[in-house]
Amino acid sequence: MATHPDIESLLPQSIRGRREFLVTKLAAGFAMAVQPVTSQTITTNTTGLTAGEVKIPVNDGEIPAYRAMPATGRNFPVALVVQEIFGVHEHIKDICRRFAKAGYLAIAPEMYARQGDVASLTNIQDVISKVVSKVPDAQVMSDLDAAVAWAAKNGGNTAKLGITGFCWGGRVVWLYAAHNPNLKAGVAWYGRLVGAPSELTPKHPIDLAADLKAPVLGLYGEKDGGIPLDTVEKMKSAMKAAGKRGDILVYTGAQHGFHADYRPSYSKQDAEDGWKKLLDFFKANGAA
Repeated sequence: MATHPDIESLLPQSIRGRREFLVTKLAAGFAMAVQPVTSQTITTNTTGLTAGEVKIPVNDGEIPAYRAMPATGRNFPVALVVQEIFGVHEHIKDICRRFAKAGYLAIAPEMYARQGDVASLTNIQDVISKVVSKVPDAQVMSDLDAAVAWAAKNGGNTAKLGITGFCWGGRVVWLYAAHNPNLKAGVAWYGRLVGAPSELTPKHPIDLAADLKAPVLGLYGEKDGGIPLDTVEKMKSAMKAAGKRGDILVYTGAQHGFHADYRPSYSKQDAEDGWKKLLDFFKANGAA
């Protein structure tokens, strides 16, 4: 199993030493920046499930996470769920419950716990500039490792480990597939593939195509204004050149956020097809 190394040793020198946790409890409901939610919003009940907030021990403290799994049994396959830029709000919690209904222990750790609470911010520009832009990739990888370690001790079978993420979390899926040699499969929903390197984000998925340790299925929208189709083609070519298993599918006419049922960008047909493909991909690659 992958271990979570000391975050301090991984972080850039300029931000070492930070120890304050700004988020110690998950927000209730939906993030302010996405409200009002649409009438299409899906709510998955907790009947037959154990679901709610848990604390994940990390080297410099603990972070909150949402966990859902069947109420009876043990050794469930584990699904890491990585948040959109809006944090672990109600939609991400619902994704965990959907996984639990399919027999998984699903866990969504709050990836911004040290940088700030996005739930109360009212516009996406503030979400990005005040919090998201300050989150180091090294911290995210270590916290996901910590979530895997927690799952292994709390009813999960991490020999059957999958990861999925949306938007910001879609990019993270690609990074984690290059990070954890024990991962079985990843499904990335409209995650950015290219970008300029920075101190906090030194590499992007296109830079890591040859390092992927697990097959990844990418699910993208043709009309995504933030992810040009030429970058999708570049990633597909890079994976093929490196001999990596996986694929990238582009949904005709779909926008960014086509799986987000609480937003106007939602495409029911594409979202349902993508979810089925996710479950099939996990099963085909040993994460079920």
